[in-house]
Amino acid sequence: MVDGVATYPVGDGPGVLYLPGAGLVGLDFLNLTETPGAAHLLYDRGGTGWSDPVPLPRSAAEVAHELSRVAGPGPHVLVGHSVGAVYARRFAQLFPERTAGMLLLDPGHEDLFAYLPAEAAALNDQMKPDPAKMPDLSAEQRDAALAAWRKILTSWPAGVRDELAAHHVDHWRTGLAESANLESEVYDELRRGGPTPDVPTIVLSAGAGNPAWAAFGSPELIRQALDGILRLHAGIAESVTHGEHRVLAGATHQFAHIERPDEVRGALRDLLAAL
Repeated sequence: MVDGVATYPVGDGPGVLYLPGAGLVGLDFLNLTETPGAAHLLYDRGGTGWSDPVPLPRSAAEVAHELSRVAGPGPHVLVGHSVGAVYARRFAQLFPERTAGMLLLDPGHEDLFAYLPAEAAALNDQMKPDPAKMPDLSAEQRDAALAAWRKILTSWPAGVRDELAAHHVDHWRTGLAESANLESEVYDELRRGGPTPDVPTIVLSAGAGNPAWAAFGSPELIRQALDGILRLHAGIAESVTHGEHRVLAGATHQFAHIERPDEVRGALRDLLAAL
């Protein structure tokens, strides 16, 4: 614990910092720390995981400065997933000298809606529940959720898996609270935040997209949205001198690093080798 922030260091070598997507925590990326030759730092942002509570949502700058306090001088390789990739890029804007490279896993981006069909904006609004209006889980729902999380985390050590699964079930509203200002504030913060350093970057896209969208849109709209996201991710890679875009076939947005761990670890090894 550093200044109320829970950290989990693993290994020795160049520093790799993990920024989970909303709804996930540092230990959800424990499987990636099997990548040799690096000092991996898993951590829980304030207000998430086992870190001290803080009011949510927060600005990307608050998250970046928090990470700067717990991560050491660097330079670091930033592994950012979903909204964590947005925070990683904000860290790079504010601390370019401490950013050696980035691995962006199905990243969110401030230009997302420019790449999506117009109908996708309405679809996105439909998918935003109000956490305060959502009822607590019933006993049956809680048992089902626990079983689902244990299955997702099946390769985690038993003690970690059970505690982590229980945490997700008990704190399922946290991800919704943390990402509540993503489109209204954080994306504009990135637009105004200045240049991102030109560092080696690999962008990994979830080839199966976000399964949650299928409940709200037609198959054709979902396909068009995924095509737009892939174009966006390719553009992120093309925006730097040493950038690469890879698609993880069959992987879904939330769990691509669990469904395709070898490909994600391989991308991290390639990035470390390039540095």
